[in-house]
Amino acid sequence: QVQLVESGGGLVQAGDSLRLSCAASGRSFTRYAMGWFRQAPRKEREFVAAIAKTASITNYSDAVKGRFTISRDNAKNTAYLQMNNLKPEDTAVYYCAFLSTWLPPQGNIWGQGTQVTVSS
Repeated sequence: QVQLVESGGGLVQAGDSLRLSCAASGRSFTRYAMGWFRQAPRKEREFVAAIAKTASITNYSDAVKGRFTISRDNAKNTAYLQMNNLKPEDTAVYYCAFLSTWLPPQGNIWGQGTQVTVSS
């Protein structure tokens, strides 16, 4: 059974940092690009960041570029999202996904999400 499990969310203050993790199982992790998405209350889910299967290429939304860093450890079947200088508008449920397409980035298998709340 293919499964993605996110962790690392929490309540932080503006300017703080968090690192999210996404542990994959049941699928050959190294064969797929991975992505992070987020959904704020009353908003559509939006793309945050993506990383190619060999980690040679990354892609970021303009909203997070320069503050967030996506990475992956293929030996651990885990993807990460390092989030620095967090802002209240980053508050959302964050999801990781296996990507079915790179551009536009679309996920086809999703985790359950982890809540990130940034207070001002």
